[in-house]
Order: sequence, then structure tokens, then C-alpha cells
Amino acid sequence: MKKKDAIALIAAFLVLIIILILPNPDSLPLVGHRALAVLAFAVVLWVTEAVSYPVSAVMIVSLLAVLIGISPTLEDPGLIYGTSQGLGMAVEGFSSSAVLLVGGALVLATAMEITGLHKRIALYIMSKVGTKPDALVLGTIIVSFVLALFVPSATARAGTLVPILLGIVAAFGLAKQSKLAALLMITAVQSISIWNIGIKTAAAQNMVALGFMESAFGINVTWGEWFLYAAPWAFIMSIVLYVVMVNLIKPNMSEMPKGISIGKQLNELGKMSSKEWRLVIIAGLLLLFWSTEGILHPLDSTTVTIVAVAIMLTPVIGIFAWKEVQTKVPWGTLIVFATGISLGIVLLATEGATWLSSNSFEILGVSSLPLVGMIAVLALFNILIHLGFASATSLASAFIPIVIALVGSMEPAAFNGPGLVLIMQFVISFGFLLPVSAPQNMLAYGTGTFTLKQFIKSGVPLTVIGYLLVILFSATYWQWVELL
Repeated sequence: MKKKDAIALIAAFLVLIIILILPNPDSLPLVGHRALAVLAFAVVLWVTEAVSYPVSAVMIVSLLAVLIGISPTLEDPGLIYGTSQGLGMAVEGFSSSAVLLVGGALVLATAMEITGLHKRIALYIMSKVGTKPDALVLGTIIVSFVLALFVPSATARAGTLVPILLGIVAAFGLAKQSKLAALLMITAVQSISIWNIGIKTAAAQNMVALGFMESAFGINVTWGEWFLYAAPWAFIMSIVLYVVMVNLIKPNMSEMPKGISIGKQLNELGKMSSKEWRLVIIAGLLLLFWSTEGILHPLDSTTVTIVAVAIMLTPVIGIFAWKEVQTKVPWGTLIVFATGISLGIVLLATEGATWLSSNSFEILGVSSLPLVGMIAVLALFNILIHLGFASATSLASAFIPIVIALVGSMEPAAFNGPGLVLIMQFVISFGFLLPVSAPQNMLAYGTGTFTLKQFIKSGVPLTVIGYLLVILFSATYWQWVELL
């Protein structure tokens, strides 16, 4: 372990201990006090990345099980929960249907990787838009959107686009440090962040919020409903991204000769295999069932996804065998994801989130603001604290339960509480400002194709415009479609 990681780990435990030994406020149950101590511990680990996310998940579950287990119950302070019940609460997120949805979607992404279909889709789109720099920017945005429909991991989508874009740059005979490389790489990762918001299944952090909302409100936001709410914002932001990028970085290059790089790479893939065709059919049907949930059929997104996974694993008609899948699916992501949901559920169940919400947002005067003003303040707070989080999933785990508690403490008659929570989840995916704001940013930054200054120059206008667009949508469109 590196020295800085060891220091960060020690700091996390010190924060935990200090909070545990602080006097317990009368308005906060002891079990809620201890849950908040674990939250603080988790935030330090997540922000500093002292240990890997899966390791942090195991630590969080262990602490929750022990600290809840030795705490008095809310119903009868004379009794303690016991470690068995404490452990049950600490792993409650693992039973969330959202975890199965993410797991199934990751298997779909693995199928794309094994067959190479995601690369074929990306190259095909890029080959059709043309090879002028402006056209390549447009093609990159379109590819991001299409891949977001089928690949639930922003990092995986970046992993598909980055080598393709590097190949295009090389075809111009340019170095990785060229303006064209910077233009395309920054466009790719910013577009990925935009469509993390626009599509329900594009990012795991969306499932974290939905898991909390299902537990707290007993509601399910369908794929189509999410698309109705968020896609218009994402489409407008995609146009903003195009305008920002073509004006920010101008390679001033003539059209690349036809057939170079893109066409060549596409031809090298050869004809589509039977597995690719089967995957096209499965993925197409999956998207159809996702988008028509609650309209043409009663099947929820998770059930449809699990059925698709079963088909992909079925001999003869499927795509792969289990042995191929188990080595490629990032199981640690699922563990972190489920643990994040568990932590949020515990914070809500122990009234820790309610206490933190009432005390922190009371200082900001949030509850006394009109609805749009409330969203403006919460969204700005959300964007600022994101500067400390490299993982949107961990930010959702820490922040969304607090917002849910805020909504629960208010009279919901004037607005739709779950809608406000969902809007805050949209803002959690704002990874525009810094390379460290999102894993896909770091993946692209690692190629050395752009500088921190170039990224910030694109991130500032995107963040400001995206924030203002959230406020505008809150005052208009989201009220028209009854999200608020």
C-alpha cells in the first residue's frame, strides 16, 4: 500500500472513531449516529480511494453489521438489534432488483465485447458521418448515444471509443497530442456523461437512486419514463457539446481521404458472425421491451434483462457460455453497487439521513424556498460536492438518501417528491468539470491526448449550461410531464 493510501485509511478510521465518541444529539437515535459515522468513514474512503471500491464495500458492510448490531432499537431502546439483524440490514441492498438489472446489463456489455459488436456499431456510424473534424465530433456524439442504449458502463463505452478515435487520429498522420485527438477524446467522454443522464440503463449510479426510491417510496421509474424525463435534456446538451467543442478546439484540417482508418478498420472486422446477428436481435428486442414497459406489456426492466441473459447463455441460440462471462463481468462493481444501496437504506431506516438532512439543509434554508429555488440550491450543492468524488455511484449512495429524507420531512402536496430526488440523480452524473470527476474521463486522460486546461475549458461551459438547463426544465418541461 502506498504511503498516501495508508494515511487516508488511517484518516477514515479516525473520522469514524471521532464521530462515534462525540456526544449523541437528543434528536438523533444512537443507531442513526453510528450509521452516520459509517457514512463519514465511507466518504473518506471513496474520496481518497485509499482502498479499492470492492474492498471499501466489505469494510462498510462489516462496520454496519457490528455497529448496528450493538445499538438500541428504535422501537424499544431497552433492546439491541443484534449482529444478525445488523448484518441483514447491512446487506439489504443485495436483494434489490436494481442490482439484478445492473448485473444483467453488465452481462449484455460483456456480450458486446466478446462478439465485437460494439466496435462494429461505432465504426459503422463513424464511417457514415464523414471525416471532417466537425463531422467526426458529430459522429462521436452519435456513437456515445447508441452505445449508451446497450452498454451500462461509462468506462466500457469509453474503452470502445478511445482506441477507435486514436486510430482515426493516426490515419491523419498526427500525434496523440494533436488538437484533433484532444477534440475527439474530450467530446467522447463529455458525451458519455451526458447520456449517463439521458438513459436509465446507461450508468450504475442511476440504479442506486432507483433502488433507494423503490425502498422509500415504493415506486418504479420505467425505462420509457426516464427517457421521457431526461432524454430531452440530454439531446439539448449534446447540441451544446457539439457547439462548444467545434469552437473550443479547431484542428483546421481538410477532409481525410476516403477509406482510410475508419473504412479499413471496419473491413478488417469482416462480415458479421452468426453470434453478432443473434446479439443484434436480442439487444433490439431488449431495447423494445425496455422502452415499452408498462405500455405494451407488464414486464419490468429487470425481468426483461434477466430473460435476455438467460437466452444469451442458452446453448445453440445463445451468445456465450458461463465460463466466458464469469471472467469478464466486473463483479466488484455489483458488490459496491449493492453496498451503496444498503448504506442508503440503513441511513434512512435509522433516521440518520433524516437528521443530517434537516440540520444541513436547514442552514441553507432549502425547505423554505420555492420549488425551483430548492432545486437550484440542491443542484449547486450536488455539483460542488461531486468535485470530491471520483465515483458517481458512491456520490449517489451518500447524497440521494439525504435528499429522500429532506423530501420526507416536507409536505409533498405542492410537488412530487420522488421527482425532485430523480432530478438530483440526474445532476449526480455531471462529470464535466475535471478528469477526476468520472472514471471515463480518467481513462481518456490517461492517453495523453489532452491537457487538464483543455478539459476544464470544455467542462466549465458544459457544467454551467447544464445547471441552468436543469433549472429551466424544473420550471417548465418537468412540470409539464408531471415529474414535479
